[in-house]
Amino acid sequence: MYNYFTSEEFIEASTLLISLLSLALAIVITVRYIKFRSKSLFFWSLGLWAFTASAFEEVIFALGLYSELLIDIYLFLVAMVVELLAMGSINLIRSNRSIRLYYIYSIIADMLLFYSLYISKVGNIIENYIVYGSLPLSVVITSSIITFPAAVIIAAIAALSYKRDHNKKLLSIIAGVIVVSIAGTLYIAQFPAFLYYAEFIGILLLWIGFI
Repeated sequence: MYNYFTSEEFIEASTLLISLLSLALAIVITVRYIKFRSKSLFFWSLGLWAFTASAFEEVIFALGLYSELLIDIYLFLVAMVVELLAMGSINLIRSNRSIRLYYIYSIIADMLLFYSLYISKVGNIIENYIVYGSLPLSVVITSSIITFPAAVIIAAIAALSYKRDHNKKLLSIIAGVIVVSIAGTLYIAQFPAFLYYAEFIGILLLWIGFI
């Protein structure tokens, strides 16, 4: 039976809408960085540009275009989204030592992920127009050492900031970042299009929090 919500047309429309929303937010945060020159805004804007690039790749995949290079770039960008958002968050604290240590950790983790993608043959993991297949273990591990610590940093610093300032917009940022961070793992459900619901909800929550 035909299901529009898992159809090629729905996936294409969803990915395009998510791409445009993330592009608009990336531009807004970049303009805000240019105005205020805040390191947090700088890294948050980079994270949103990475999210936009990965979302546009999802549009390409939905159109039936695929290459191993494209999927490698996509998997790297997905990890970078969480890491860059975490870098923005960690710059809210006053510990220069902690910031430097996280920068060093991130560079090493990025190199490991790049190497694992280089030596691994991911293959075609597009099913039903979305990224759906299983990944090589080395890619899963190296991605995880980037995304898991980054997600913890984001949530912890946002929660502490909210406790200090009682800014309700931070609650939206916390929720949005968490949803965006885990969206890539949600397509393991039997309803593959749920990946795009999660990304759409995440970017809306970020809009509410940042604007």
